[in-house]
Amino acid sequence: MTAAIKILCFLFWGNLLPPLASLALGDRLARPLDHGATWFDGRPLFGPHKTIRGILASLIGATLAFPLLGVSWQTAACAATLLMAGDLMSSFIKRRLHLASGESVFGLDQIFEALLPALYLAGRMQTPLWSAALALAIFVPVAHAGARFWKYVLFKPPMENYPRFVRSTVRLREWRSCHQPLARWHVLFNLSSLIYNRVLVSTAFRLLGRYEQGIANALKPELTGHEIVCPGLPKSFEGFTILLLTDLHLDGLPGLVDRVLARLEGRSFDLCLIGGDIRMETYGPIAPSLRELRRLLPHVTTKHGIFGVLGNHDCIEMVPDFEEAGMLMLVNDATLIEQNGETIWLAGIDDPNYYKTHDPAKALGTVPANGFSILLAHSPEAYQEAAALRVGLYLCGHTHGGQICLGSGTPIYTNSSAPRFTARGFWQYQTMQGFTSRGVGASGAPLRFNCPGEIAVLTLRTAPSQPVKDVP
Repeated sequence: MTAAIKILCFLFWGNLLPPLASLALGDRLARPLDHGATWFDGRPLFGPHKTIRGILASLIGATLAFPLLGVSWQTAACAATLLMAGDLMSSFIKRRLHLASGESVFGLDQIFEALLPALYLAGRMQTPLWSAALALAIFVPVAHAGARFWKYVLFKPPMENYPRFVRSTVRLREWRSCHQPLARWHVLFNLSSLIYNRVLVSTAFRLLGRYEQGIANALKPELTGHEIVCPGLPKSFEGFTILLLTDLHLDGLPGLVDRVLARLEGRSFDLCLIGGDIRMETYGPIAPSLRELRRLLPHVTTKHGIFGVLGNHDCIEMVPDFEEAGMLMLVNDATLIEQNGETIWLAGIDDPNYYKTHDPAKALGTVPANGFSILLAHSPEAYQEAAALRVGLYLCGHTHGGQICLGSGTPIYTNSSAPRFTARGFWQYQTMQGFTSRGVGASGAPLRFNCPGEIAVLTLRTAPSQPVKDVP
């Protein structure tokens, strides 16, 4: 029995390594083993799913399992070679049967890659053949079910006209965070976030006796005013006002929407931009945040409408609900805003922080070379790509300005891979202006210290004028 378990574990491990390499490396080093060559029938030898990267990952990883098998590394290497040879044989046969690359076929996908190494290992381990037969009997149905599940989770878009690249890394993250039938169990797939925010950080401030103060701070977002000089801004847009709301996390703090509405009462703007993260957590149900959003948006008065982008807390399935609530979504897309016969371009990109599905080149593809463009992103992490595309103004959030800062206002942690100069307020990179909002709400531990939330009002200028103080 012990030998059968060892053989079975070896088969599963060798079979799992190629998709693990795909998750870890994405599109890197994913060159097809057959280099696109075809057989006499004009069909591919193996197909694009059989990559040099996957073969090497299985050969090396399975060989390194030799101590667990109790055999020499040479024996494990031979077994790994037989496993990959059997896998390639299955792919070769499937191409001859006109089956698409990646299509799962019960038995045919598993028998060759399992039979050859199982028989070889049984012989080298001097164990009865029934050990190999038992390992095969378990491996074939379980591996087939695993392949079907893998394909369903990682390569099946959740909706028609899915506006993201169907990459395994993206779909796995969406499944963990957004698969609604599993909403009540999402916390089990996001334990690291729960432990850090709800246990470590929250407990630390409770022990310090500052937890309630942190919540009170988070419920006092400031209405701030900023003038941004934009070279190339058409004259008709002099004094153009933008209400920038990012990181709302509307279902995280009861009463937050009422505080925001009180700040906005009686005010109107030329444009409202919402920089993503409507939901409090990165997982779980979305209905509570949508209810709060529907309370907020009808009271935002603008001339040119309300536009938004997705953040790392948002699910792609939320797009129809966001738009029904009154926010037009820009998912790697752009729209034209006209005023007094002149125009500017507003582009929005998908989340560049967690899902990494942003595509500034696609979003700005319709913007003419001499056109002035504003790029709305959830986080500052696409700033270099945006500057290379001659964006005039980059608006974002995500960092919360640090949320919990030192007494000087210096962020302890920005949750962004972008440089710290992009973490809050106005900044400039090359010829591109940038502004990062501190965000309205709070996420993780719902606390703020030395970093109040921000309802930012941006006034665009063609030339410098007198400084504008924070709006009282």
